[in-house]
Amino acid sequence: MWDNPRLLNLAANLLIGLAALLFAYAGLQMLLRSPLFPLKEIVVRGELKNADAAEIESAVDGAGGNFFAVDLAVLRARLEQVAWVRRVDLRRVWPDRMELRLEEHVAFARWAQAAGEPQSRGLVNTFGEPFSAPIADAVAAKLPLFAGPAGSEGEIARRYRRFAELLAPLGENPDRVVLSARYAWQLRLSGGLSLELGRDAAEPVEQRLERFVAVYPESLGRLPQRAPADHRFVDLRYPNGFALRVAGWKG
Repeated sequence: MWDNPRLLNLAANLLIGLAALLFAYAGLQMLLRSPLFPLKEIVVRGELKNADAAEIESAVDGAGGNFFAVDLAVLRARLEQVAWVRRVDLRRVWPDRMELRLEEHVAFARWAQAAGEPQSRGLVNTFGEPFSAPIADAVAAKLPLFAGPAGSEGEIARRYRRFAELLAPLGENPDRVVLSARYAWQLRLSGGLSLELGRDAAEPVEQRLERFVAVYPESLGRLPQRAPADHRFVDLRYPNGFALRVAGWKG
């Protein structure tokens, strides 16, 4: 080996590379522990209406210290556990500042699992994502209720918007949208009317709803108005019409 210049050069290069790595590691450790680069300021940005300031302060507590040593991934994970916080963007600002931009969930609907599913309650945001957070009863009461199998929150939110668009000519909004375990759709409108839309097939459920809205003024709209407690129920699962049932009515 000692008579082989090629092997000697290779061994020397390996030793030099190893030494460089050790020096780099030692330098990094000194940099992370150095008191010369203290983190002096943490700035929180974003329009926050519901997130608790004390919880945010607790989450960032301990993030001070060295400018280079703050673990952004750990800090982000802690902040995302704060109620109402949806997303966190972090960045270091030289020489001694950290900026946090927080995005809150915006509550779009209340959430409940469909019948037959493990019970779970919470909220759905405007992106169709489920989340849990404290909310005043008076505020929650103004939100529509979504119910469906786990993981269907986004689809229900998307379809809710389409249902609301189709019902607008009647001056109605869905205040309850249910997707059953068999993926059949049911609506309850703000005026108390319940609609059974059934499952998507060759004819999408939106097409059934659109047909019902078109004939409503000349059909159901001509019936005498009754109290919401009468619980009118309309079954739209017919190809050329619909069935009406009203509690207390006969014939």
